[in-house]
Amino acid sequence: QVQLVESGGGLVHPGGSLRLSCAASGFTFSSYSMTWFRQALGKERELVATIIWAGGRTNYADSVKGRFTISRDNAKSTVYLQMNSLKPEDSAVYYCNANRGLVSYWGRGTQVTVSS
Repeated sequence: QVQLVESGGGLVHPGGSLRLSCAASGFTFSSYSMTWFRQALGKERELVATIIWAGGRTNYADSVKGRFTISRDNAKSTVYLQMNSLKPEDSAVYYCNANRGLVSYWGRGTQVTVSS
């Protein structure tokens, strides 16, 4: 059974940091590209960061470049999102996605709230 379980969300002040984790099981993690998406209330889901399965190349939304870092540990079947210098506009539900060709798996999300 495929599972993607996000964790690490919470309430943080502006300028603070959080580290999200997504633990995967039920598929060959190392063969999948992993992406973090987010969806704020009333807005469409948007791509935040991707790490490619081969070579570890990364890609970021312009809004998070220089502040967020995506990484993966294939031995632990886990992808991370280190979020620094958080802003109120980063508040959203963050979702983990695994993708390989036409196959795509989603987690249930973790809430991040940035507020003073």
